[in-house]
Amino acid sequence: MTDRKIWFITGAGRGMGVDFAKAALAAGDAVVATGRNPDTVAKAVGEADDLLAVELDVTSTGDAEQAVRAAVDRFGRIDVLVNNAATSMPVTSRSWRRSRSSGSWRRTSPAR
Repeated sequence: MTDRKIWFITGAGRGMGVDFAKAALAAGDAVVATGRNPDTVAKAVGEADDLLAVELDVTSTGDAEQAVRAAVDRFGRIDVLVNNAATSMPVTSRSWRRSRSSGSWRRTSPAR
């Protein structure tokens, strides 16, 4: 049996996502690298037999389902999830205070 892991990395088109993908591939693992443009992802990460670049907009449930299906179809499973992609929206001081007072920030904070 092999210790090879199957990585699923969101936001793999630039920055830390690319670094995670390259490190996993260099360690002999397989990588499903996702991003809004799979061609950009593949170009950033480089060519590898154990790389699958898949389109994924993290705001789309349909994209997420298709990306996971593609990963499982190709590699049979997912062992490691790196949720590196993010979406943002403008935050006003009023909306920040409202979210803080409602406690909703506690449910989404990575520190909790």
